[in-house]
Amino acid sequence: MDAPPITPVELLCLGSSLAFSGLFYYLYRKKARVVARIQEAPKLQVDDSLPALVSAADGRCLPYVALEGIVLPAKAALSSHFHVGMQGVIQKLLLKEHRLIWNSLARSWTESERVLSEQVYTVPFLLASPDAEAVTQVSVESPLRAVCLPLEMVYERFQQPAHGFRDLLGHYLSGEKPKGILETEEMLRVGAGLTGLGELALHPDGSLHLQPPAREGEYFLCLGDWQTVLAELESARGFWKGAAMLCAMVGLAVLLHTLCRAIRHKHQDKEPEVEEDGDGGLEDSCVVCLTRPRECVLLGCGHICCCFRCFQALPTRLCPICRAPIDRVVPLYQA
Repeated sequence: MDAPPITPVELLCLGSSLAFSGLFYYLYRKKARVVARIQEAPKLQVDDSLPALVSAADGRCLPYVALEGIVLPAKAALSSHFHVGMQGVIQKLLLKEHRLIWNSLARSWTESERVLSEQVYTVPFLLASPDAEAVTQVSVESPLRAVCLPLEMVYERFQQPAHGFRDLLGHYLSGEKPKGILETEEMLRVGAGLTGLGELALHPDGSLHLQPPAREGEYFLCLGDWQTVLAELESARGFWKGAAMLCAMVGLAVLLHTLCRAIRHKHQDKEPEVEEDGDGGLEDSCVVCLTRPRECVLLGCGHICCCFRCFQALPTRLCPICRAPIDRVVPLYQA
């Protein structure tokens, strides 16, 4: 039975590599579009010339800009739970439990974590100019819709529980051992330098608003300048491009391996035909194997019908042609 042109394992590898290559290429193209959008966006700072610039645009709106400014609360600011006098406009309180779980396959303890509590608070805030004389301010809309929150760690504490002998024995029997609880606080502090990438619109009341883009583009809020966001996106773009190329190369290798095997089998199938032609065809070949030439004379019937190897393999000492008993065998020499 001929071997199939491609095995199920090779088909699975080829399909998986093509699927993952397509997925990774899609992610690469998505990141590439965001990078191109940021590179083309106007780079602005909050100052008193900003309202006139936006007012001159179509629809009194700039579809995508990179805007830098200083964070100020629109009303009352949030106060830190752990630092007196520290204020911010976005606050994230996180309580996370760390445990050690016994892995019976690896025969070792592996660490796992579980979020016990997560709370995010925000108040309306503005972007202002570092220049104290400038009066223009930009309201930042929907900060929680940004790709990631521009927070910095202001408090971190890891509390380890006290274990007695009975607790330790119970942990080993159950396969779970509490390691501790991590308590953190992150904030976007008042006065921090912030860069927003989004849509800048001028409302009828004369106020400026930075908001998520209505069309193409992602909404970013980051500490620092726009080049920080661009560097991270370019790194992600390079990663997805490399992953797509790697999967495509794996699929190509599987395909080439399958083609080489098919060509090799095709040549192997042609070899017996060449051998038969070289030995004089079926007329002079052994009547048993049909491949090797006739090499012996069977006496007493005198038939010349098989090769010596097939004669030795006969189950009974009878001529394959006439079924007469074979007394002896004489080699056949053809000049």
